[in-house]
Amino acid sequence: MPYMPPAYDTFGGSGAILRAVQSYPPGARKLSYGNGLTINRLQNSYHHLSIIVFSNMDKHHVYLASKPRYEILDGLRGVAALIVVAFHLLETYSHGYLHQIINHGYLAVDFFFALSGFVIGYAYDDRWDRMSTWNFFKRRLVRLHPMAIFGSFVGLLLFYSGASNAFPLIDQTPWWMALLIFLWCCTMIPVGQRFDIRGWQETNPLDGPAWSLQWEYLGNILYALIFRHLNRFWLSLFVALFAILTVNITMSMDLCGVAGRERMFCVIGGWSLAPDQLVIGAGRLLYPFFMGLLLSRLHWMVRIRGGFWWCSLSIILLLTMPRMGGTEAGWMNGIYESIVILILFPLIVSAGAGSRVTDHRTQAVCRFSGEISYPIYITHYPFVYMQMAWVERHHDAPLGQHILFNAGIYIAALLTAYAAYKLYDLPVREWLRSKLFAPIGKAA
Repeated sequence: MPYMPPAYDTFGGSGAILRAVQSYPPGARKLSYGNGLTINRLQNSYHHLSIIVFSNMDKHHVYLASKPRYEILDGLRGVAALIVVAFHLLETYSHGYLHQIINHGYLAVDFFFALSGFVIGYAYDDRWDRMSTWNFFKRRLVRLHPMAIFGSFVGLLLFYSGASNAFPLIDQTPWWMALLIFLWCCTMIPVGQRFDIRGWQETNPLDGPAWSLQWEYLGNILYALIFRHLNRFWLSLFVALFAILTVNITMSMDLCGVAGRERMFCVIGGWSLAPDQLVIGAGRLLYPFFMGLLLSRLHWMVRIRGGFWWCSLSIILLLTMPRMGGTEAGWMNGIYESIVILILFPLIVSAGAGSRVTDHRTQAVCRFSGEISYPIYITHYPFVYMQMAWVERHHDAPLGQHILFNAGIYIAALLTAYAAYKLYDLPVREWLRSKLFAPIGKAA
């Protein structure tokens, strides 16, 4: 039997109930009763599950709660998110993409897409007989949207603190326009260049990293409407085609004929509605996301001892690797990013999914890292906008001041994210579940 991570939640509604059981004997039993009721009791060395399936399921309203989690994958997502925050803070002091201090920190987004595709396949592929497409969309909105709104809200509150030469439109933006843009951003519909209020042409001018979440929403839609229906052969074929899109970006091939920038030999981009940025965003989403989905279906798992720590070290090394080739041989960097995205990230996902957490310390690190991963990713950039403005105004300040200020920004972003997760995200999601899904025993 393939390894399954520890259980942590329950199914709700008359469709199914999943209970964590702590006292079942070893082995697995199947007990059948009348009226279509079946109980499956399973045990491995980490958990015991009891699944009760009722025949009178309401696929539109029953909440099928989250499956057992892959703790290491949660932890790796947090490791990558924390690197992203440092990458963005240090980016302010870099002189262009060739000289980034944490040079490949932006590849964390491609890793996130691979993780998401794997988790989506694991969590939902075997549930479509008990779940409607609308139910799936509601579940994803409940999971992702509250923090997406909160990130834009933080961006609204800190919007005018970023006024500087780097953001020339801020001082020209009246408060009511900023508020209207916030309401627009709450829908997750990309903001067009015509309504840019910062000057960077971002699809969310209040919270830049939301661009990747907008693409992830698209990935979820494509999965629910198209790719969940594909068998392994057809999914593999599409993944191979999507790999060409990845190489098109990394090697600056411009197969789509929309190049609007120099040959950068990297995947930087995707946050604007400009044609070349749309090609980059699509290319960054499609291969990692659906390769992750394919991995979950093929059950390609690699088990290694101390999997979380080795995978974390790999992520750190890959994301902090210096730029390769300089200006004369940029193709070397393109090859590096192709290998990382096409091969190494899937391998890390496989190792993270196949390895086990065997001690309480690692389990605690993975739990905290997983809890903080999405909140800090989606809320930290408004603090970075503010940091950029401060650095511009105090560029000649002593080094100690810059270190202290940036450390304060990092800690403030971390505390804000954790507080938002505990005090806002969890209760809001619980409230939404109670309103959008039928409680146990109440499904029609």
